[in-house]
Amino acid sequence: MTRRRRRRGSPPAPPPPPPLENDDLLREILLRIPPQPSSLPRASAVCKRWRCAAVDPKFVARFRAHHGKPPLLGFFQRRDDIVFAPVLAAPDRVPPERFDLRIRVTDSEAHLLGCRHGRVLVFDVARAEVVVCDPITGERRRVAVPPELKTGHVNGAVLCADRGQEHVHGGCRSSPFKVVLVFMRSHDQRPLACVYSSETDTWGHLIPTEAPHPGSACCGGAQSILVGNVHCWPLRHAKDGMLQFDLDRQSLDVIETPPGMNVPRNHQIVQAEDGTLGLAILSHHYHNIQMWQRKVNCQGVATWVPWKTTEMHDILGLSPPTEVVKRGVELILGYDQDANEMLLYLDGTVYIVQLKSMQSRKL
Repeated sequence: MTRRRRRRGSPPAPPPPPPLENDDLLREILLRIPPQPSSLPRASAVCKRWRCAAVDPKFVARFRAHHGKPPLLGFFQRRDDIVFAPVLAAPDRVPPERFDLRIRVTDSEAHLLGCRHGRVLVFDVARAEVVVCDPITGERRRVAVPPELKTGHVNGAVLCADRGQEHVHGGCRSSPFKVVLVFMRSHDQRPLACVYSSETDTWGHLIPTEAPHPGSACCGGAQSILVGNVHCWPLRHAKDGMLQFDLDRQSLDVIETPPGMNVPRNHQIVQAEDGTLGLAILSHHYHNIQMWQRKVNCQGVATWVPWKTTEMHDILGLSPPTEVVKRGVELILGYDQDANEMLLYLDGTVYIVQLKSMQSRKL
């Protein structure tokens, strides 16, 4: 028996790393890093072992489930084209060209209808099609709308159709989706809805409201809010109420709204803390934000009740009001339902206000 001598001066070979499957401690550490866009990529640059853990699909799904709702990366808006506007600072800021939908408004009249579950919905008026875009992969799917929807004002929403208990919204690009379109029939001013399913590649039948609602223009370009499995849009003339489409019941209703919604762009449909339908109304003279909640009493009757009122000077991070703001130059630009944050335009500045903590930050 001979012994192989090690060459003098050469270090012994390092022991092999433990199998990744057994490295539970590393996964637990990575699971607790902040859910910012740069967190996992920076962690994966540490070494090969960390990279294998950070990009593992099972770990990524667990990471999403652990942190819940992701931070707001930005929002899409219609300018000369439909563009992405980032809201985070470096190193988490996503460049606008990274999410280029390649939809040019100059080439075709296009309306941005909304974003949800990783997809963007655009209505191409000239081609009478809806375009479902995945900004991550650049994939686009065009679907011709029913003939009845080719005239009149149309609004809509896109959502993931996977309702499995194990599914976590965020990585929905391989999941089926649904498109809900609502519009106002021109000859009788009656709101109607129609649902498209990517699984069957078909539109369902037209769904009207129980009674005509004349004098209400449809939705006014606002993005829908999804409460449970019910989509809600404000009608263009706010005093006329809001549209409510129940996906489970396949029903469309017009519901009344509380007082104070007669000023354009001073109100926003939100989700209340208990998951029910809510409303945020910005006072016309920079005084406060009034929050309302829709409650169902023991007789099954739904009514609006005051939820809470927050004075503007109590919102942390807002600049003191100027005379211009006091005269009513304030707008609600939008609402991020995942983070429960509202975008306010006040005195030439855009703020993001967190509705639970009532803290704000300037963009």
